[in-house]
Amino acid sequence: MPKIQIYDTTLRDGAQGEGVNFSLEDKVLIAHRLDELGFDYVEGGYPLSNPKDAEFFQRIAAKPFKHARVCAFGMTRRRGMKPADDIGMKALLDSQAPVITIVGKTSDFHVTEVLGVSLDENLAMIRDTIAYLCGEGREVIYDAEHFFDGWKANPDYAAKTIQAAAEAGATIVVMCDTNGGTMPEEVAALTNEAAGKIDKPLGIHTHNDCDLAVANSLASIDAGTVHVQGTINGLGERCGNSDLVSVVANLALKKQGYEVLNGKGIEHLTELSRYVYEIANMHFRVNQPFVGPSAFAHKGGMHVHAVAKAASSYEHIDPAQVGNERRILVSELSGRSNIMALATKMNLQDDKSLMDQVLKQVVDLENKGYQFEAAEASFDLLVRKLAGTHTPHFELVQYHTSVVSRGGEPVTEATIKLIVNDNLLHEVAEGDGPVNALDAALRKALNGLFPSLNKMHLVDYKVRVINSDAATAASVRVVIESRDESDTWGTVGVHENVIEASWQALVDSIEYKLCKDIK
Repeated sequence: MPKIQIYDTTLRDGAQGEGVNFSLEDKVLIAHRLDELGFDYVEGGYPLSNPKDAEFFQRIAAKPFKHARVCAFGMTRRRGMKPADDIGMKALLDSQAPVITIVGKTSDFHVTEVLGVSLDENLAMIRDTIAYLCGEGREVIYDAEHFFDGWKANPDYAAKTIQAAAEAGATIVVMCDTNGGTMPEEVAALTNEAAGKIDKPLGIHTHNDCDLAVANSLASIDAGTVHVQGTINGLGERCGNSDLVSVVANLALKKQGYEVLNGKGIEHLTELSRYVYEIANMHFRVNQPFVGPSAFAHKGGMHVHAVAKAASSYEHIDPAQVGNERRILVSELSGRSNIMALATKMNLQDDKSLMDQVLKQVVDLENKGYQFEAAEASFDLLVRKLAGTHTPHFELVQYHTSVVSRGGEPVTEATIKLIVNDNLLHEVAEGDGPVNALDAALRKALNGLFPSLNKMHLVDYKVRVINSDAATAASVRVVIESRDESDTWGTVGVHENVIEASWQALVDSIEYKLCKDIK
């Protein structure tokens, strides 16, 4: 079984993506997580470019990886300079990284017009740099920048560049689709051509500008490449890099013949994907293959009915193989099968009359603007109410919010009156806005009676205008995401008044928490 080396460049190439900014601690945490999951190479950055990257290598040296090899990234020596005199070479050696990845020019156009040196000088820069670093006891991986464009324009010269790298001692020559414009059939064909020119293993590094980065990586591997570079979740400049999550999952589960991550780690791909999103402070890509929240989500009634009988009818793998889970969604497109699947945990699925009531109510509510796909807690409460099994834990008498300006700063105050266990509670609280103030007042009234609410937090708040044609009188949909020590749930509210819509979602979030905690 061929082993494919997995080379992660999330911490450098991925960090070049718009909106991505890793702190030093972020980089160290991600690097060690990649090591734990069996990645072969972890590229930490370019130590000459900034103090953060330089310190990263010091931190890793102090706490070495168990499996992965840390790589420092750099460029060929400067023109007309010996490698030993180049500060870039010194920074790479000072990083103490056992592996150094050097990028060099493959395209004659880039050599003469962008780099501004002769074709022969470029070959000398590649050869001298790699030979020098190998002589210093480092493994060198060579990244052939613009390989496919360069090969198509001038295959003879492109071949000379990778031959120079191989002869100088590079252990792997990596073909880079730097502009991301190459087609899979071209990648496969040129991989075969390159393999005939050198006696060193080939690697592949693709970008996603044509939405083909993963396909191109797999095409190159099928043509003989043994090393693949990419990033977690496809982060990277412009349209991003090849998503290693999909590459690894396809190689392990679809190709049936390749070994990746030492045969382990596949079941942690979803966890890894979301871990990187969280650290990068980015939203999950919900429809991301294999690991996205929607990857195994079923909404159409026909689909849900079939999945209930045989999961493989609408799922290409078992979600658990990559650490993901099946989700059943509820909407106006749902059939009874969706409702029954979600009602199973309440043991109500056999009540067909109730299931019909729930389905009708869902259709009616979604026609008014409700949406239960991200608000399963509100759906849970809806089923309980229609089944007659839900007793509210509190009853609203009234609420009031006001905003005043104190010294030029707006201050929001909320007043609520509730009935709990036949007792009237009256509380006032301030907040950063009406919803925050209402939440604070509600908790002030309930926390003493229901201590478990102290462990519940609101983590997200979304507002969407439903019927924009109504202008300022339009209905709005508010979705609130809440979390406690063991669970995350969503609730929804709809009204012409955004405060009322928010109140509905807020009440559902607290009622759901109390329902699941108080049996």
